[in-house]
Amino acid sequence: MPAKPDRETSLAVLAVPAFNDNYLWLIHNGRYAAVVDPGDAGPILAALKANGLTLAAILLTHHHADHVGGVAELSERARSAEFPDIAVYGPARERAKIAGITRPLAEGERISLPHLPLELQVLEVPGHTLGHIAYYAASEGLLFCGDTLFAGGCGRLFEGTPAQMVDSLAKLANLPGGTKVYCAHEYTMSNLKFAAAVDPGNVDLATRIKDEQAKRDRGVPTVPSTIALERRTNPFLRANQPAIVKSLQDAGRLKTFGEVESFAALREWKNVYK
Repeated sequence: MPAKPDRETSLAVLAVPAFNDNYLWLIHNGRYAAVVDPGDAGPILAALKANGLTLAAILLTHHHADHVGGVAELSERARSAEFPDIAVYGPARERAKIAGITRPLAEGERISLPHLPLELQVLEVPGHTLGHIAYYAASEGLLFCGDTLFAGGCGRLFEGTPAQMVDSLAKLANLPGGTKVYCAHEYTMSNLKFAAAVDPGNVDLATRIKDEQAKRDRGVPTVPSTIALERRTNPFLRANQPAIVKSLQDAGRLKTFGEVESFAALREWKNVYK
């Protein structure tokens, strides 16, 4: 766990593991907290108690159960005298699929969380789901992107199109390089294994694989990464690079060249890669 910040003056982000490979994120200032994508209430309730935190807000990126399943229980059991009705922020385009949203959000909106020195900008990033959003804190350099951009990978296209996901990933890749990327799953080593297969000459990627494996060997999360690191090593942000295009062509997976076509072929390959 990161060191506790000075109460109410600075922020820390705590990774709360859940299920097999989810990370639920607690953003806190030593007294108040907001949780991102609480698929399970139990680990969050335990973390709040262990750290002496009061829950002030719930932030949701998309409607999948492992991201929203704990909302009802948290809204009931984590309420306090200060927050008898905990604010639940979520994608306006998925409001019909997510029970409990009290503040629907759309592209470009900015929100300030109760009692936390944090302003978040809302980015619409469809692809994994049609209404998926991400939260970006420019001054702190933090990005909470759910299942859109992963460390070394990206989310499956359950609802959106390759073109939508290309645009969404480009939007995130254009953020400042130092931005910390808080994705929602520990998929990194699996993603990097695939990355090495399609981008074998990437020296930065080879270094990253060693660094991330060392973290896993110590039981340390590989998340957050940074936008700069993803630009250099994430094949889904590099789908139009010659080395990756050649790998796709050599594997017989790409006949018509274009950024969207290359991305689509790459994503389809990853879906079946062992």
